[in-house]
Amino acid sequence: METPTFLGVQALINMILTLALITVSWWALQCIKLDLFVRDINGPQAKILQVAVAIALGYLLASFFIDYMQWTNWLRYLF
Repeated sequence: METPTFLGVQALINMILTLALITVSWWALQCIKLDLFVRDINGPQAKILQVAVAIALGYLLASFFIDYMQWTNWLRYLF
């Protein structure tokens, strides 16, 4: 049984990792020429689209890393 303190620390790490990867995704998306896909690049809809894509991509990356960390913790039950 895992202690509540361990679960709290794990939740904090997951939140920080998710926010960090959303920020990295936002930074990475800045190199994409959205004017090829969006009519008004300076409009609010284009900015919302950019934020939504950054959140989705960052969440997917964070989910992968969180799952990977959990899988590595489960390896101790293999032996």
